[in-house]
Amino acid sequence: QVQLVESGGGLVQAGGSLRLSCAATGRAFMIYTMAWYRQAPGKQRELVAGITSGGITNYVDSVKGRFTISRDNAKNTVYLQMNSLKAEDTAVYSCKTEVKLSLATPRRDYWGQGTQVTVSS
Repeated sequence: QVQLVESGGGLVQAGGSLRLSCAATGRAFMIYTMAWYRQAPGKQRELVAGITSGGITNYVDSVKGRFTISRDNAKNTVYLQMNSLKAEDTAVYSCKTEVKLSLATPRRDYWGQGTQVTVSS
């Protein structure tokens, strides 16, 4: 099995920065796309940023130029550097990874427990 351990959330003033980390622990044959999602109160969960195993990234328009997703494949860890934070970035951020546990098993998604990011205005 694979577990995702997130860290780095917290309270920050508008304009500040935070860095989220998500480490995939356990045995995996292959880890494919890693991504960060967020869900604000009363809103649907949305994809914030994703990164493929080859390093191709994509972002939701609202965070382009402010957030940077990266990964360390040796550590099975994905990061989200968040700069110039705004009050509207306040949400629970969760990471998701697409994993293949063995050559014979299909890909499946694993989710982290979520970490709260609160931006005060």
